[in-house]
Amino acid sequence: MKTFDYIVVGGGSAGCVVTNRLVQAGKSVLLLEAGPRDNTPFIHIPATFVRVIGSKRTWMYETEPEPGANGRVLVVPQGRTLGGGSSVNAMIYVRGQAQDYDTWRDLGCEGWGYEDVLPVFKRCEDNETLAGEYHGTGGPLKVSEPRHRHPISSAFVRAAQEVGLPFSHDFNGASQEGIGFYQTTTFRARRGSTAATYLKAVRGSPLLTISTESAVRSILMENGAAAGIAYRTADGIDHKAKAKEEVILCAGALATPKLLMLSGIGPAAHLSSHGIPVLRDLPGVGENFQDHITASVYGITDRAISLKGQDRGIRAAVNGLQYLFNRSGLLSSNVVETGGFIDTSGCGRPDVQFHVTPALVGDASRGQMDGHGVSINPCILRPEARGKVSIRSAKAEDPIVFVGNNLTKQADIDTLVRGIKLGRKILAAPAMKALGFRELAPGDEAQTDAAIEYHARSIAKTVYHPSGTAKMGRDEMAVVDTRLRVIGVPRLRIADASIMPTLVSGNTNAPSIMIAERCADFVLQKSEPEARRLR
Repeated sequence: MKTFDYIVVGGGSAGCVVTNRLVQAGKSVLLLEAGPRDNTPFIHIPATFVRVIGSKRTWMYETEPEPGANGRVLVVPQGRTLGGGSSVNAMIYVRGQAQDYDTWRDLGCEGWGYEDVLPVFKRCEDNETLAGEYHGTGGPLKVSEPRHRHPISSAFVRAAQEVGLPFSHDFNGASQEGIGFYQTTTFRARRGSTAATYLKAVRGSPLLTISTESAVRSILMENGAAAGIAYRTADGIDHKAKAKEEVILCAGALATPKLLMLSGIGPAAHLSSHGIPVLRDLPGVGENFQDHITASVYGITDRAISLKGQDRGIRAAVNGLQYLFNRSGLLSSNVVETGGFIDTSGCGRPDVQFHVTPALVGDASRGQMDGHGVSINPCILRPEARGKVSIRSAKAEDPIVFVGNNLTKQADIDTLVRGIKLGRKILAAPAMKALGFRELAPGDEAQTDAAIEYHARSIAKTVYHPSGTAKMGRDEMAVVDTRLRVIGVPRLRIADASIMPTLVSGNTNAPSIMIAERCADFVLQKSEPEARRLR
């Protein structure tokens, strides 16, 4: 059995960050990733990430039938390659709202308020254009302005202003509210995943061992403490590795609770029902699931101006050549170029986020629709509904039981209905009409709130931001403490979106990177002010 100082489970957004920091500090690390390497151009060319969704480089998790979505099964793709979500997402750089982190602090997570996490966000960042109080330069994470602005994306930004919404050039500054173009985690028109940035910086180190296509089976325990990992490689051979210091789980909010439960850490009654010996009764493992839910407003036009057909024939060849020789054009786009954050309820902070795609897009299971159009996607930023992840059996191969419970709270559907109404208003503005747009769905017949709600429940999908299933805190449902240590299990930490007590108001990639940076601080006993206050 090989021995390493640390074993990191999951080579995704967070795992690559933790690995970088530990190796840079002179520690030996085994990084285990279930999927293959990130060695396909469809990852690194920004606009082609849609070709990775549904491939061997993504997990395609499926919920149980969702009562709040008219009994439909919702699909939640997650990264299954080096870089994880940062290798397959739309590259949007959003941190959330200051109040999100202050809420964590007020829930008992001392040292996780906005004033504590902002310096970490800045330290991570290498922003192409922004600096000062809210932004950093020189960090590992590349953050860039859009290299391509699709005419439909630009029209949406103008249309939003025409209906009275403010323009924003920075969703991560003093205020999140407004409509504009998203900054992205790209660099020189290529994706800047944590594998291409953090991990690349240490890949040549003799201290680092990377094992891809390695499915983790369980956490090895000795005297109640984490001691190593059991995993199986693609050739079917079982392996064990020992950690001299700690095991750090970065497998994501759907895989991390599964691994804990398979290892005997979780709700005692549930584990016992599957014949798994209970090593630590933690009832919060798998509970508190949250995700962002959206339902599209579709606009259609008779003009051939959308993304439809751009990946075929002569158009695909032209786009490819333009990118190959100039690193410009459609392939340099992150596709979801525009959107923003709006307070639709008068609560004093945005409660809806827009993601806008210059095409008629269904979901992970439906793909593109016929015709040229636009998808204006409002999503609920802070859902009240809570779901649950549990295991189906004691076998690592079996899929999880995934109860999303999305849209089961009336407040959530009310927020989504308000977002849809605002999306329709933007679609009807002069800038969109100038491109020939008319509403396709919800459609003219959907004029009442009840009709809009039916539309929302019929087509609702997730934004692929699962979180909260191993939450940080001090109450009886907490799974990790404020230094990300699994409660009652020495030498085991979690650093991914599962530790979020409440879902942040925006895309989760940047917050997951921040969480990983803080985990590394805690492990290495760094002396930054934010870590010192927690000692």
